[in-house]
Amino acid sequence: MSEIPDYTRNVSLRLSKVLDEIGVNERMVIKQRRLRLFEETLKTIGQQLLTHGDVNVYSLGSRVEGTTTVGLNSDTDLLFTLPMYKVIQDWSEWEPGKQNLLMIQDDTVSPGYCLLQILRKDAPLQEDNVCNQSWYSDRVGRVLLKNSIVHPAADDRRVRHGPARSLGEIPGFYGDDIVLGFFCQQWPLQARQWMNQQVEGQWPTNDMKQYCKDMGCFVVGVGSRYSVNEELEWRISTSLAERYLMFSLNITQIRCFVLMKMILKTFITTQCPDSISSFMCKTVLLHSIKSTVNNAWNENTLLICLNYCLTILYNCIVNDYCPHFIIPENNLMARRFTVVTKQIILDRLSYIISSNGSALLEIECDQLGFRIQNTFLRLVEIVPEYMSCMMSGQLVNNTAQTINDCVMVLLNNMNKSNPIRLLLKTLYKYLMKVTHDMNQGQTKLACSAIVKCLSMHSGSALASINIQSKRGVCRESIVLMTLGLNIDVASGKLKLASIFYCTGDIERAEIILKNIEENYDLRVVVSICKCYDFKESKPKQAFNKLCYEANNEYALLQSITASCVRFLRCEINCCPKELQHEMFRSPQQDIPYRGEYDEWMNMAVVDSLPYLYFLQYKTYSHLRRHRDKQAAISNLAKCITEEPNFGHKETALNLLGQCMEQENRMDAALKCYLLSLQIRGRNNAAKFHICRLVSSMLSPGLR
Repeated sequence: MSEIPDYTRNVSLRLSKVLDEIGVNERMVIKQRRLRLFEETLKTIGQQLLTHGDVNVYSLGSRVEGTTTVGLNSDTDLLFTLPMYKVIQDWSEWEPGKQNLLMIQDDTVSPGYCLLQILRKDAPLQEDNVCNQSWYSDRVGRVLLKNSIVHPAADDRRVRHGPARSLGEIPGFYGDDIVLGFFCQQWPLQARQWMNQQVEGQWPTNDMKQYCKDMGCFVVGVGSRYSVNEELEWRISTSLAERYLMFSLNITQIRCFVLMKMILKTFITTQCPDSISSFMCKTVLLHSIKSTVNNAWNENTLLICLNYCLTILYNCIVNDYCPHFIIPENNLMARRFTVVTKQIILDRLSYIISSNGSALLEIECDQLGFRIQNTFLRLVEIVPEYMSCMMSGQLVNNTAQTINDCVMVLLNNMNKSNPIRLLLKTLYKYLMKVTHDMNQGQTKLACSAIVKCLSMHSGSALASINIQSKRGVCRESIVLMTLGLNIDVASGKLKLASIFYCTGDIERAEIILKNIEENYDLRVVVSICKCYDFKESKPKQAFNKLCYEANNEYALLQSITASCVRFLRCEINCCPKELQHEMFRSPQQDIPYRGEYDEWMNMAVVDSLPYLYFLQYKTYSHLRRHRDKQAAISNLAKCITEEPNFGHKETALNLLGQCMEQENRMDAALKCYLLSLQIRGRNNAAKFHICRLVSSMLSPGLR
C-alpha cells in the first residue's frame, strides 16, 4: 500500500471527508461511547436497586462502539446478566450455598457453545435430581440447565432473534433487543487458543489479549440450530472483549466497518435478507486488521482497505467459512447460504470490488452516494456538521430518556402501599451508593441524577402530608426539594411552585414560574417523556448544535431538557385540583385496556411547558392580573397545538378545558375534552370532565 495511485488516494480522501460529514469522525465516536456507557451505568444501577440483586446491564453493538449513523439506525443491544446462577469452568471454583453451573465444552457440543451442568449447593458434587422443567437429565446422568429458562415461549408480541428479546420484558426497557444470560469470570476453554497465538507486533497485542481474558465471558440462552441438543446448548459470548477491541480501532478502520454495513444494507440485505450479518462484517474487519500493519489504515487508503475487507468477505462466502475472531472453531457461515443466495451475494460483492469505488455512488443511506458525487461536482452547499449535530441531539435526548426510564420504573414500584417509606428507603440506598463509589465517576454521576429526582418526590410527599394536616411545609421537605431543583430546566421548579400555589403562597409561586419562563428557551429546550413508548419527531436544530458542541452533556441536560412533571398519589395535596383528576383517570371498565407498562396512569403526569402556562394562569387569576392571565391561557393553547413532542397532550388539553370552564367558555372547554379523547380514547380523565360539564350545562343551577 506504499504506492497508492492518485485516483485511489483522491477517492479515499473524499470518501473520508463525506463520512466525517455524516458523523463518522473521532469526536462523534467518542461522544457516542461516553454517553452510551453512561446509559449502561444508569440502567445497571436502576435494575440493581429495583431487583435487590446483582444484575448487570451491558450495552453492546454498534451504538456503544460508535460505528453507526443516522441512516443505519442500528438497534440498541442490551445484555442482562442474571445473578441466580454462578457459572464455573473448574470444580475448584465451586462456591457453597450458590447454584453453581459447570460449563462443559467437549466434543459433543457445537464449537462456540457449551452445556451447563447443575451442581449441588451443599457440596462440590453433581446434582442427581431433576427439580423442575428447566432441568434435564442426559444419558450419562448429568443434570443440565435448558436455555429456555431465560426466554418465555414466543407469542404475538415477542419474537425471538437468537438469544434476544425484541420486546423489553424487563421494566423500563421498550423496543430494545434484550439478551439474558449468565456471567463467567473465567475465559472459555475454546478461546484459549486465541490467547496463545502471541506474535510480536501483531494486533491485538499480548497486553490487549490479557485484558480481554480478564473481562471473562457470558453464556446466553441459544443453542446451535444444527445441534440435536439445541435446547441444552448455551452460546459462549465474548462480547465485552469484542467491544474492547472495537474501542481500540482508529477512525479509518471504523469508517471501513460503517461502509461495509452500508454496502450490506444497499446491495445484499434487500435481495438476501438474513444472509450476512453486521457481526460477520465486524469479524471480517477484525481478521483484516490482524493480517495487516496498523499504518496501512489511514485516510488516503480507505478505498484500498474497504476492497481488502470485501475481498476477505468474498473468500469467506466462497468457502462457507468465516471463523469467529476469538473462538475460531466457531464457523459463522456454516450452512448459512443456499446455492442461489450464495451466488447472488458473490455477484454483488464482485461488482462492488471491481467498480473501484464507483458502486458507492449507489448508496442512498445517509445520502452517501450523493455526497460523494457532490465533492466532485459541488452540486449543493452542505453544512459539514449537520449530521453530527443531529446524532449528538439524539444521543443527549436518549440520555435524558434513560434517566427518566430509571426514575419511572422506581416510581411505578413505589406508587403502592406506604410509598413515602419506599421513597425515602430507595433515596437512602442511592445516597449510600454515591458515597461508596466516590472514585467511580460514571457510577457517581448516574446515582446523582436519580438522587435528584427521588429527592424531589420525597420532599413533595412530605409536603403533601404537611398540607393535609394544615401545617406549613416543613424544613426537611424544602431541603429535599432543593436537592432536585435543577435536574432539568423546569420540572423540579414546577413542583416547588406547585407546592407554594397549593399552600396559598401565590407570590412565591409566581416568582418561581417567572424564573422558569425566563430560562425556558423555546428554540432549544426539548420535552422529555418516557412514561410510555411513543414516536417523537426530530429535536430542534439549536438543541442539536448545543449537544454537538458540549463536552459535558450531563450538565447540559439541566438547561436544555424539560421532563414531564409527575405527582404520585402520596403527593396529591401538592398539585392543583384540576390535575388531581389525572390520578383517577381510569373507570373500572377502562383498566383492562391499560398496557403492560401503564402504571404511570396511577399518577398525575403532565409535560413541563403546558404545566408552566397552566400554573401561570392559576396564579395570575389569584393575583387578579387579567392581561397576564389571558397571555398564559393563550400560551397554553398555542404550545399544545405547536409542540409535537409532548407525551401527555391529552392531559394538557384537559387542563386547558378546565381553564376554559373558569373563563365561562363552555363550548371551548367541551372541544378540548373531545380533542383529548381523540388522542387517548380510554383511561382518560376527559370522560369525567365531559360528563360533569354536560351535566352542569343541562342543569346550570347545579354549577
